[in-house]
Amino acid sequence: MTGLLRAFALFTIAPVRGMPTLTRDDAAAALRWLPLVGAVVGAAAGLPMTAVLHWAPHARLLGAALSVLVLVLATRALHLDGLADTVDALGSHAPAERALEIMRRSDIGPFGVVAVGLVLLVDVAALTSLDGGVWRPVAALALAAATGRVGVLVAAHAAVPSARPDGFGSYVAGSQTTLVVAVEVVGVLGFGVGMAAWVDASLLGWPVAQLAALAVGTALRVHATRRFGGVTGDVFGALIELGSAATLAGLALSCAA
Repeated sequence: MTGLLRAFALFTIAPVRGMPTLTRDDAAAALRWLPLVGAVVGAAAGLPMTAVLHWAPHARLLGAALSVLVLVLATRALHLDGLADTVDALGSHAPAERALEIMRRSDIGPFGVVAVGLVLLVDVAALTSLDGGVWRPVAALALAAATGRVGVLVAAHAAVPSARPDGFGSYVAGSQTTLVVAVEVVGVLGFGVGMAAWVDASLLGWPVAQLAALAVGTALRVHATRRFGGVTGDVFGALIELGSAATLAGLALSCAA
C-alpha cells in the first residue's frame, strides 16, 4: 500500500508521514493510484453540495461552489497551477524552449487566469445543472476526478516523451505500459457505469461523457507534445483539470434516467 499512501501524499493535503525519498519507480507506482485518489477526494468534495441539497435545496449554486472549493483545497490547487502554466506557455506561441521557460515561472499570465476562471466556472455550472437525488454530486465529482486523472496515465504511456530532463513530469513520463493504461481506463469507465447505476443516472450518458473527456484530454496531450516536445508535470495538471471539467459538463448534458 506504499504506492497508495505516496499518491495521497503527493497529490492531496493528506498528512502522510514517513515516506522514503522519492525514486522514479516510486513515482511511477504512485501514479497508478491517481484515479483512485481522485475518486476518493472527489467523493469527499461532493458532500457539501449533498448537504446543501438536503437541507436547503434552493441554494444548490452555493453548494456547487462549496464542493468545488473543497476539491481545490484538498489538492492544494496543484493541478490548477499546472493548468495556468500550461495555457500561458501554449498561448505564448513561443518556440518550445522559451515556452518551457514560461511554464516554469512562478507567476501567472492572462491566459492562465482566464483558463482557471473558465474551468472553475464550468465545474460549478455543471454541478448546479445536475438533476437527480442529493447523492448525485458525490457520484459526479468522484467520477469526474477519477476520469481527469486517468487521462494522466494515458499521457504517461511509454510512447509519450518528457519535455524536460528534470521535474516530476520527467519521473513519470513514459513510465506506464499499454496494459496498465488499458486496465486503468477500463476500470474508470466501469466505475462510471457503477456510479450511474448508484444514483439512477444514464447508464449510457455517463460513460459517454467520460469518453468525450478522455478525447479532450488526448487532444491537449497531442498538442502539448507537439509544441513542447513532450509532457511535463504542468501538462499533467492541465489534463486533470480539463478532463474533470469536461466530464462534469458531459454529465450535466447527458440524459437523466
